Amino acid sequence: MKKGTLKQILLLTDGCSNQGEDPVAIAALANDQGITVNVIGILDDDQSEQPEGLEEVEAIAMSGGGVSQIVYQKALSQTVQMVTKQAMTQTLQGVVNQELKQILGEKQTFEELPPDKRGEVMEVVEDLGETCDLEVLVLVDTSASMTPKLSTVKEALFDLSLSLNARSGNNRFSIFCFPNKMKPIHKLMDWTPELDGISKVFPKLASGGITPTGPALKEAMYQFGKKSLFGSMKHASEPYEETGY
Repeated sequence: MKKGTLKQILLLTDGCSNQGEDPVAIAALANDQGITVNVIGILDDDQSEQPEGLEEVEAIAMSGGGVSQIVYQKALSQTVQMVTKQAMTQTLQGVVNQELKQILGEKQTFEELPPDKRGEVMEVVEDLGETCDLEVLVLVDTSASMTPKLSTVKEALFDLSLSLNARSGNNRFSIFCFPNKMKPIHKLMDWTPELDGISKVFPKLASGGITPTGPALKEAMYQFGKKSLFGSMKHASEPYEETGY
């Protein structure tokens, strides 16, 4: 089985979209292009009820083939790592299942395998999770209500970088925010294997009242085709043929 590059958009938001295309439809389009869309809805630590707008979080992630989670600020760092890794496992298991169908036939599923064989399959998934290359575009909602949460977002992303760089596979990250006056998204950090410079790109960000999540996701999807080559990587990874990566 070829090792390839897993591509993820990680959307961090605290409300629903209110301008532009439907983000659920855009997430489906991204998934068709081999890009998983994960969404984390962030609550204030003293917030007792889930805002109505965060119902959209699950719908976007489901459409984008990814993972969703509603979380309080204080647990954001751990959740960002969990969602990213869970989405990797979910995507890789789907790839392995497709190969199993080719080997075993359409009628036999993973659940029907003997326990020892299922264990072997999961070992393959776990190994791929450690060795495959990973690209994560972080898309941060900087609408007005997110402003108090940005320092927590910064810390969570730095922790994510440390966690994922413990893998043997290559990582690349980029960070974009929205809304932006001139374009759907604003680049905070170009593709890089490290997020140690994140403190320099999280100054006081200009915030706005609108939340154009759909247009932001659409533009984020295009960034995977614009990225530059790894400066420190030995080789470019081959894509997964099975999923169109």
